[in-house]
Amino acid sequence: MSETGSSERAEISSVFPPFPGGGDNAADPPGDETRVPGSTGPGAELSPNVRPAEPRPAERDGPAADPEDKDAGDGSPSGTRKVDQKEYEQPFGRPGRPLRSNPFLFGLTAALGVLTAWLMVQAIASAGSALVLIIVSLFLAVGLNPAVEALQRRNLSRRLAITIVFGAVIAFFVGFGLAIVPPLTDQTSGFIQHLPEYVQQLQNHPLIRSVDQRYQVLDKLQQYVSSGSLATQMFGGLLGVATVVISAVFSGLTILVLTLYFLGSLNSIKETAYRLVPRSRRTRVQLLGDEIIRQIGGYVAGNLIISLIAGVVTFFFLSILGVPYALALAIFVAITDLIPMVGAVAGAVVVSGVGFLTSVQVGIACVIFFIVYQQIENYVISPPVFKSSVAVPPIATIVGALLGGALLGIVGALLGIPLAAAVLLLVREVVFPRQERL
Repeated sequence: MSETGSSERAEISSVFPPFPGGGDNAADPPGDETRVPGSTGPGAELSPNVRPAEPRPAERDGPAADPEDKDAGDGSPSGTRKVDQKEYEQPFGRPGRPLRSNPFLFGLTAALGVLTAWLMVQAIASAGSALVLIIVSLFLAVGLNPAVEALQRRNLSRRLAITIVFGAVIAFFVGFGLAIVPPLTDQTSGFIQHLPEYVQQLQNHPLIRSVDQRYQVLDKLQQYVSSGSLATQMFGGLLGVATVVISAVFSGLTILVLTLYFLGSLNSIKETAYRLVPRSRRTRVQLLGDEIIRQIGGYVAGNLIISLIAGVVTFFFLSILGVPYALALAIFVAITDLIPMVGAVAGAVVVSGVGFLTSVQVGIACVIFFIVYQQIENYVISPPVFKSSVAVPPIATIVGALLGGALLGIVGALLGIPLAAAVLLLVREVVFPRQERL
């Protein structure tokens, strides 16, 4: 009986696994066997001594005790069903199918995506001025980094090298302010002092006198001045100028501070950015990123060198001709020469105009000087300076400068050429090899 019972129990256990938390009931007699009524299989035909098992609590209280349930779904008769193991692991029932094909859920997700994109665009537009300052500061930090690394190669610490380079930048801006502010102050005060004389000359001029007799221009001008409209407009204009000046000073200080911070933590910024790339592609991305940063830094350094040469040459030329405010005009030429394509022309026009105010001969000499110097700069000075830093085709230079200027103005024109060089590098090293493999 024991051997037969053991074999039959093994067969029943193989067909009907034990209930969770159940197992062999210690209270059952050793010789008794249990089975679920209505089951089929090898264990269904037992000896007459086998008695049916007592219903478990889960079977008494569960859904299987429903008398109206005639079929449990698995071939079992009414009152019995096979208990699923997952029902004991999930006390709140089995979850339903995902709502992937629900049109309402799809529309809600799409609407939330569009709303998120619109909010991001609005946030970027609102923070556009701050983003421009950050981009310019990072651009300047990358451009000044070659000078810092050159000083580091001379056994200087990075902190000391950054201090020297940044001190030179601050000294340049201070010198520009000292060269520009006194001439503007003197010319403004002189214009105010000589304003009555200018008005008297206008009244004595025959053409102005005839026009005044016909249209009463001076009388209308006097009435306009005596009324409060002129004072209101001048006050509003002064406030507008003051706002622009304060905003420019604040932006300049912000750029200087951000450039200092970016320059000090440039290596850590690069390492953090490279760690965001998957490990399998990190080496290639790091090589390409370092090359892009090297080209941008070389372009900025070369552009600064060319602008410095232009300012020095212009200063000596204007000093020889005796043009007033030669230092201020030379610094203005150096700054405008940083702007691609149109910067050199703008500086030449302003300086030539001041030369014509001095004398016609000096103005003609300035025009000839700038025409000759631009040819020398384009074909003699620029090629060796940019030879080892950035190589951009002329069409890419023009397109990059135009698109950058249209998007971000002067800042975009400054960033257009190095960004065009970076795009060409990515196309040459990534896109072309991929197309060859296809």
